[in-house]
Amino acid sequence: MAKKNAFYAQSGGVTAVINASACGVIETARQHKQHIAKVYAGHNGIIGALTEELIDTSKETARTIAALKHTPSGAFGSCRYKLKSIEQNLAEYERLIEVFKAHNIGYFFYNGGGDSADTCLKISQLSERMGYPIQAIHIPKTVDNDLPITDNCPGFGSVAKYVAVSTKEASLDVASMCATSTKVFILEVMGRHAGWIAAAGGLAAQQEGDAPHIILFPEIAFNKEKFLRKVQQSVKKHGFCTIVASEGAQYKDGTFLADAGTVDAFGHKQLGGVAPTLANMVKQELGFKYHWALADYLQRSARHIASACDVEQAYAVGKAAVEMALAGKNAVMPAIIRGKSKRYTWSIQEAPLSKVANVERMMPRNFISRDGFNITEKAREYLAPLIQGEDYPPYKNGVPDYATLKKVFVAKKLKQTFKV
Repeated sequence: MAKKNAFYAQSGGVTAVINASACGVIETARQHKQHIAKVYAGHNGIIGALTEELIDTSKETARTIAALKHTPSGAFGSCRYKLKSIEQNLAEYERLIEVFKAHNIGYFFYNGGGDSADTCLKISQLSERMGYPIQAIHIPKTVDNDLPITDNCPGFGSVAKYVAVSTKEASLDVASMCATSTKVFILEVMGRHAGWIAAAGGLAAQQEGDAPHIILFPEIAFNKEKFLRKVQQSVKKHGFCTIVASEGAQYKDGTFLADAGTVDAFGHKQLGGVAPTLANMVKQELGFKYHWALADYLQRSARHIASACDVEQAYAVGKAAVEMALAGKNAVMPAIIRGKSKRYTWSIQEAPLSKVANVERMMPRNFISRDGFNITEKAREYLAPLIQGEDYPPYKNGVPDYATLKKVFVAKKLKQTFKV
């Protein structure tokens, strides 16, 4: 059987450990040269396949590829580009198969969230119909931690660690100044529909009364009066109030507190900042001095404080994806399965993409306290293992020394260009 090449692409918002998955894919493929000739990476994700901009990873040294394991963001470039349904735009899918066929690509590894799982499944199905079967394996990645079946998503553990640490450190700062200065601090974190990242802020609290005093989840309808009353009680009791707010906090009717009135490339509402919205409420209704911070890209790119558990799992799913492909698997995703014992253990199992694509997993209600403002012990037991361990990158001249790729492109073979 003739050897095939593999195509790897990064999709959507990147993470502190997505490149560890890339490292797992490339290093494992290099160990199986008898089956996989080369790994091509899409320049700027799936767009690279559509435009035939393929990066030849065989031109990178083993040392550079190994350095991906401690390098944040998307080393090959990612994109927010959602392919339409096959019925709406068959040409896009046909173009992908044409590019794969032209470059002898038989394996497709797509590293992303729910939308990329859907794309992966469709490519697998369409390639069969077009007579050029592609083994499509989805590699889980999302800081939102909202993919089904897998216990957690690579990328989440490191964001969770960053948010927990930042919440603790900022709260110590506010506590030391609250007698004469700031009374309320609000940290806005990512999480459009699922409150997993906001929940991680709760790990900063080690004992009763510790910050954060309020966590706002998308799963719990926001009640302005109840919120302000809780803020006032916290200031009275502790001298200050730390709030961790999910960007997706919303009212009972589903309206986001921070709806900016626009949508992104995936059709998701663009959120305009829940922290300043809450700060204005506090100022106008209670008169407290406040500060707010937007974790934004900092939370998902902070490789210097990544969870060692997260790094290990990110690499493992990349490695497992290649092994599944070599075992003849198709339209599956390597999922992380938590062990049953009290001591945290995990393993990798395959999950069918038909049960992963377009399914969003929210925070269970029993992970959220009865009053809706904090996490339960059950949530703490789930979250705590995911932020364990430190895996510091090497430093040079006082800053992290991250990988720099040559990004050598493969010569184009198709005459027809494709505009996205």
